[in-house]
Amino acid sequence: MEDGSSRDTSVPDDAEQPSEDAEVNIAQEIFSQQEDPIFANKSLLEISHVPSFDRIVGRDNEIRKLSEELRGAVQGYSPENVIVYGKTGTGKSLVSKYVSSQAVANAHDDVRIGYEYLDCSTDNTETQAASTLARAFNDPEETGLDIPERGLSTAAYYKRLWQVLEQRYDVVLIILDEADLMADDNLLMKLSRAGESGNTDCRIGVIAISNKIEWAEDLNERVKSSLQPKELSFHPYDAQQLEEILQHRRDAFKPDVLDDGVIPLCAAYAASDFGDARKAIDVLRHAGNVAYERDADTVTEQHVKDARTKAEKDRFKELVEGIPQQAKASLLALAILSLNSEQEEFPTQLVYRQYQNICDNIGQDVRSERRFRDILKELAFLGIVDNRKENLGRSGGITLLNRLVEEPEIVYEIIRDDARFETLTNHLSES
Repeated sequence: MEDGSSRDTSVPDDAEQPSEDAEVNIAQEIFSQQEDPIFANKSLLEISHVPSFDRIVGRDNEIRKLSEELRGAVQGYSPENVIVYGKTGTGKSLVSKYVSSQAVANAHDDVRIGYEYLDCSTDNTETQAASTLARAFNDPEETGLDIPERGLSTAAYYKRLWQVLEQRYDVVLIILDEADLMADDNLLMKLSRAGESGNTDCRIGVIAISNKIEWAEDLNERVKSSLQPKELSFHPYDAQQLEEILQHRRDAFKPDVLDDGVIPLCAAYAASDFGDARKAIDVLRHAGNVAYERDADTVTEQHVKDARTKAEKDRFKELVEGIPQQAKASLLALAILSLNSEQEEFPTQLVYRQYQNICDNIGQDVRSERRFRDILKELAFLGIVDNRKENLGRSGGITLLNRLVEEPEIVYEIIRDDARFETLTNHLSES
C-alpha cells in the first residue's frame, strides 16, 4: 500500500534544466554578434595605443626636446640618456615611444636602430628586466640564439643581451617606464656602462620615466656618473588639451553615438584629477561600456558619471589590494572617521584611536603610535592619503592632519570586501 505522505522526488523527463548546450548557446549568441552598436574601433581607447603625430596634443615642445637628446642615434652615435618626469597621464610614455619609433624610421644610411619598452612595475628585478630585454631584441632566425623566459642566471641573460645587440643593432633605445619601481640601480648601471665595459659596441640610450621628481637624487653616485642623464619634465594637461585628446579618439565610436556633453565632461573630470589623460580616456571607454551594457543607443553624460565612479573604484581597488593589512586598517580608520563627520582632515592621534578600535574588533595586533605614523607616511607616498602639518599655537603645538584622497565610501567598501575585515562591526565610531 502506498504511504499517502510519500512523494515522488524524481525530476520529470520534460522538466527544464540548465544544460551545457544552453550555456554554449548563450555564449555563441554573445560572441556571434557581428556589430557593436557603440564602438567602431575600441583599440583607439587603449592606453598602449600610440597615435600619429597629428593626434598628439600639447606636447610639441617635449617631442622637440627629447628628439634633440636622441638625435645622435639616427647617425649611429651614442644618444643621450634622459630621465623623464611628470605626473601620471601626462604623456611621458606616449612621447617616449613616439620619438623612439621616429628615430628608428629616420635612421641615416645603414644605421640599424631598435627600441624596446620595459614596464618596470612588472619586470622589477634585474634578472626579469635582462631576460625581457634580451628576448624582445632577439630574432632567433638572425642570431641563432634561443633565450628562455626563465631558468638562466642574471649574468647569462646579460651575456645573451649583449650578443643580440652586437649582432643586430648599431644603436638601441631602451624605455624604462616607472623606473623608480626597480628593486635596485643595477640595470641602469649595466646599461649605461655596457660600451665602457667592452660588453658590446652597440650604443645604448636609456629613457627612464618616473612619476617622482626626486627619484634621480636617490640614485647611486656611480650610476649618476655613468648615466649622466639629461632631464625632461612634463606638465599636466589642462581641460582644453584633454578635450582635444579625446576628440582625436572620437572615431573609436560609431558616428553620432556620443552626446555633445560626453567628451567635455570626461575632460573636466580628468582636469580636476591633475590633468591625467589616461583617466580621461579610461572614463570615456568605461562610459561606452556602460552604455553598451544598458542597451543604450547613445553614450550620455549619466553614463560618464556612472563610469567615473566605477573606474575610480576599480583603480583604487587595484592599488589597495597589494598593501599590508595594517595599512588597510589605517585607511579604514580614516574612512570611518570621514563617514561619521563633516570634516575631511583628522589629527593622527584621532585616527590612531579609531585604528585601535578596528584592530581590537577583528583581533589584529596593534602597532605603536610611532609605527602607525610611519604607515600613514607610506600611504601618503603611494598617493592614497594626504597629510599636512598645522601649527595649533602655543598651547596646541604642531599636529599632523590626514585626509583620504579617494571618496571615503569607496575606501570603506573596498576594504570591507577583504575577508579579514568581514567580522568588523559596521561603522565603528571613535571613542
